Amino acid sequence: MVESILFTFGLGAVCGLILSFASKIFYVYEDPRIARVENLLAGANCGGCGFAGCSAAAEAIVNEEAPANACILVGVENVSEIAIIMGSEAGTAEPLKSYNNCDGGKRATDRFIYNGLNTCSAVTSLYGGKRDCSIGCLGFGDCVRACGFDAIHLGPNGFPEVDREKCVGCGACETACPKSILEVRTVSQRLLHLNEYDNALAPCAQTCPAEIDIPRYIGHIRNGEYEEAVNTIRERNPLLLACGRVCPHPCESYCRRGIEDDPVSINQLKRFVADYEMNSGKRLPIECAPDTGKRIAVIGGGPAGLSCAYFLRRVGHHPEIFEAMPKLGGMLRYGIPEYRLPKKVLDWEIEGILNLGIDDHTNVRLGVDFDFGSLIASGFDAVFFSVGAWNDYNLGIPGEDLDGCFTGIDFLAKIGNNDPVKIGQRVAVIGGGNTAIDCCRTLLRKGVDKVYLVYRRTRKEMPANEVEIVASEHEGIDFVFLAAPNKVVGNDENQVTGLEYLKMELGEPDASGRRRPVPVEGSETVLDVDMIITAIGQSPLLSFRGKGDRLDELTITRWNTFEVEPATCQTNVPYIFAAGDSATGPALVVDAIGGGRKAARSIDLFVSGKPVVSQPRVLLNKHIPGTIFESVEGVVHKKRTEMPELEVAERINNLNEVDLVISEADALYESSRCLSCCRLCYNADS
Repeated sequence: MVESILFTFGLGAVCGLILSFASKIFYVYEDPRIARVENLLAGANCGGCGFAGCSAAAEAIVNEEAPANACILVGVENVSEIAIIMGSEAGTAEPLKSYNNCDGGKRATDRFIYNGLNTCSAVTSLYGGKRDCSIGCLGFGDCVRACGFDAIHLGPNGFPEVDREKCVGCGACETACPKSILEVRTVSQRLLHLNEYDNALAPCAQTCPAEIDIPRYIGHIRNGEYEEAVNTIRERNPLLLACGRVCPHPCESYCRRGIEDDPVSINQLKRFVADYEMNSGKRLPIECAPDTGKRIAVIGGGPAGLSCAYFLRRVGHHPEIFEAMPKLGGMLRYGIPEYRLPKKVLDWEIEGILNLGIDDHTNVRLGVDFDFGSLIASGFDAVFFSVGAWNDYNLGIPGEDLDGCFTGIDFLAKIGNNDPVKIGQRVAVIGGGNTAIDCCRTLLRKGVDKVYLVYRRTRKEMPANEVEIVASEHEGIDFVFLAAPNKVVGNDENQVTGLEYLKMELGEPDASGRRRPVPVEGSETVLDVDMIITAIGQSPLLSFRGKGDRLDELTITRWNTFEVEPATCQTNVPYIFAAGDSATGPALVVDAIGGGRKAARSIDLFVSGKPVVSQPRVLLNKHIPGTIFESVEGVVHKKRTEMPELEVAERINNLNEVDLVISEADALYESSRCLSCCRLCYNADS
């Protein structure tokens, strides 16, 4: 008996020694973070994350094979805790949602008929599918069957519709769709996505410099969904009130309806819903991603700077705007007169942007009130330049320094800032662009007896917006065409008394395609004026360079603009970016807004430690081949809604807003004129 007990204890001791050595040899380490992460997951083992279960998902998160928000069922608090366990930023997690990018559906033209095949993947494997459109929805519902949360259904028009409340962003629909119609994205990813050649885009949306989804927001208006329309515009353009008033709407030139009829009044519809929000007495909530802690200095508070700051804030960063002028707005405030863009409207719009949590500093000039070195030393992770084209060109003729001579932007800025300006009674404005027209119409409202617009070409070659030219004609501006200023005439008190010009005739076209004006010998003529404004163009003012800091390393073009990579807005100094007039030269407000968003995308990549590279097939306002039609069948002529405006007698002696907003009835009618175009398909009129 004793021997048996001793033998049993001995055998146990031997086994213990063997197991002890085995545990040393065959020891498998499990990262303790896996259990901690798994405890924070939902425990449903639903597979929505793409892994076999919660244990596998936790292991993937710890091994950095999946993000902290891989579990589609947990809330923001748990995601933040998981991120902390992983030692990353707790604020990097955003919920994923599925988005449908195609509304072609049943209206898209069929190219093939497939008998017996009833899945999108099957027909795609045979000649790419049945539709003419290479990227269009096939309509067999693979995405619906793949969704385990009943969040997708095929709508009555034959394309998938997503229920955002039910969608958990698992990505099953995206995986199932062979045409990439459905994309699972965070809000930040959607905000910073640039249009690509493979996207489902109407020609108007391809043309818009801000890349607004025009058919979508017009569709919202048609359905009476005005708040949804505002939100759709605001995904790409935070300055919809300003753009609704001053944008020359290049998108309308590529409206398909305009091929057979008058184009849809896209910009009036944008203004309608923008004014709807402003006049509603409330601001629509704007969603921002969780904080990242990254700080970006925005130098210049014009449209490009405001746009960049807006999108950076919405994706979770902290931009701070530094503006040299007393108020934000840049050329919107100081270059566009009150009668076109009331300051109270601009103030309301800028206030909404700043309310997102953006700090601003006005009346501070780089190189004077603060230097670049101190800016970087204060902890900013990147810098964005949007300083604007404030440097007016001169004519280079004798007498330009006489009293009574001004330049266009300087004059408009003084008026916009309510600075005292001695205005004459007979004024010549030299130039043919929007700035020249704005100067002319402002002078009339200041009580000037006679305003001449002096231009060296003809009306046909004027680069100003046609509607502005027409308005100035109605208001009584006297156009002096084919006239090239030769010298400014003055008296003994150095006061302007006249403008001498040479009469011109048009010769052969120059590099711009316009016929070159040629002087007529011996045609000198003097115009009797006591004030002259030169508005022939501007360039950025880069006087802050030359201080011996990194700014001196920046490559500057011969047009005195920052040289940037067009697709990323990055300069040759990696943490410095630029867009707007400081990168492109003087351009449209909507160009500056689009540039600000494009720069925000690149800055987001940079401060996140990712390579600053362009999207693979970025469109950059070019057109997708095959989408620009020469004819459009099924269009019935429907009168375009006219812009309501104050009568000349009501507006000529004041700075009241001239162009008015259309009525709700007109907005609903005008939205019905839209063909709801996509890449190839559209809705023909019934």
